[in-house]
Amino acid sequence: MKVKVFKIRLPEEFLYEDQRTLDAFLESHEITKVETAFVHDENYWSVVLYFDELKIVHNTVKESKNAKYSAESEPLNSDEEKILEALKYWRSEKAKEQNLPSYFIATNKELMSVAKYRPIKKEELLDIKGFGKHKIENYGEEILEILESI
Repeated sequence: MKVKVFKIRLPEEFLYEDQRTLDAFLESHEITKVETAFVHDENYWSVVLYFDELKIVHNTVKESKNAKYSAESEPLNSDEEKILEALKYWRSEKAKEQNLPSYFIATNKELMSVAKYRPIKKEELLDIKGFGKHKIENYGEEILEILESI
């Protein structure tokens, strides 16, 4: 068993790059155990991953980041606005519960894209820019429940 430690710094100038690095590692390794801890004095998450070996990936083509759905400049209709408000409320409550900044859960742009795209299955969340395996595993079910209830 091998061990890898990641430091996820919360300031926005580091957060996305640190998250991308972690996501890339998660995609290419078989993880057997995960431990996390918040380091208050330096304001970052420590993520310890235990893994056995690299995943063997044959004949796969990685989707371009540009191909992912993003509702950056599209205006929302009234139904989509209701969904966005519900998602923002959920994100706020989740951030308080986990003692995280709300953008660590999902950015406004990501929530707008969810409201516009309206995924039905967890796999469809992968089509939305900003949603990777880790975010979907942690929050996908709750997001889909919100979409179903509105």
